[in-house]
Amino acid sequence: MDSLEGNALNMILKCVEGKKVLDLGCGTGRGIKHLYDFKAAEVFGVDVSEKMLEIAKKKFKTTQFVLADSEKLPFEDESFDAVTALFLIVHIGDLRKTFDEAYRVLKKGGIFILSNINQRKPPKLKIYNDEVIIESFYHMPKHVIAALEDSFFEIESDELVYEDGIWINQIIKAVKRA
Repeated sequence: MDSLEGNALNMILKCVEGKKVLDLGCGTGRGIKHLYDFKAAEVFGVDVSEKMLEIAKKKFKTTQFVLADSEKLPFEDESFDAVTALFLIVHIGDLRKTFDEAYRVLKKGGIFILSNINQRKPPKLKIYNDEVIIESFYHMPKHVIAALEDSFFEIESDELVYEDGIWINQIIKAVKRA
């Protein structure tokens, strides 16, 4: 998955140093590793999968994990300096609720970092000899930007990562100004 981000994500993640960060859709903790690599002070992980969180808890003992949906977060308003959503929105049909919740839990001046993978068809995964298709949604880059702006975010950077002339990922850094 790192190849889908190019260097764009690394350039943006420098801003999490010393910050309290919430990783939405944290899964098994892939993004959390990056947050610690960039010296986040305190990290919280949220996911809807209890099994994924069990794996992440074993890897990251100092991280606080919460079983929750990104559309209804169990945190107070203005609780975090930064929120990340890496490889999450491909699993969300209507972005507005998740973006509104990210906005709500961010402090003024807080940063929202997200990725938008170019995946028109969900991949087939082999799990214990069973083929599983995880529900996925395709979001055009301009629609993601529009949804962020509808949720009152100001776009600070929007980079497309290309492979063989085709965009494979969109990396966005948005800011809560109001």
